[in-house]
Formats: sequence, structure tokens, C-alpha cells
Amino acid sequence: MIANKFAVYIMTNNRNTVIYVGRTDNLLKRIRQHKGQYKGFTSKYNVVKLVYYEIYNYKKMAIKREKQLKNLVRRKKEILINQFNPGWEDLYQEIG
Repeated sequence: MIANKFAVYIMTNNRNTVIYVGRTDNLLKRIRQHKGQYKGFTSKYNVVKLVYYEIYNYKKMAIKREKQLKNLVRRKKEILINQFNPGWEDLYQEIG
């Protein structure tokens, strides 16, 4: 169950050419915002697929992990996604 938890997530566009790392305290709501073309980076680059996420009990841990993921080079982010979600499928239905 992911309700009332903190999440770090990675999203991409339909061609998997853009990678976006984010953090939230309500993963389902946040992904819905992105899919609804929430104004900003994700709407500009059509970032609509949730391909990776981690759940944390504590905000501080999620913030630390988000910073780590944002500092990874693209190749390392791709390795992480491939281990978690080899087909880069949209995991939105999984969390809903």
C-alpha cells in the first residue's frame, strides 16, 4: 500500500527519450497530474509514463534518494529502470 507514504519516481515519454525524476507524498495523485499535462517540464516533453518508483516511510529518506537519483548519469538511471521494469511499461495501473 502506498497511501500516506513518500515516493521517489522516474517517468519518461512514450519513446523513452526523456527521463524525469521526482518525489511526492502522494504518488497516485502526482502521476495523475503529470498525465493531465501538469504545466512545466513534463508537459513540455510529454513525460507521461511511470517506469520506476520507490516507497519510503520517511520524507527525509525520500529527499535523500531523490537527490541521489537526480545526480546519476542517464546510463545508470536506465540500468535502475531496466532492473525494476525491463519493458519500460507504464506502472500507473499498478499503483492505482
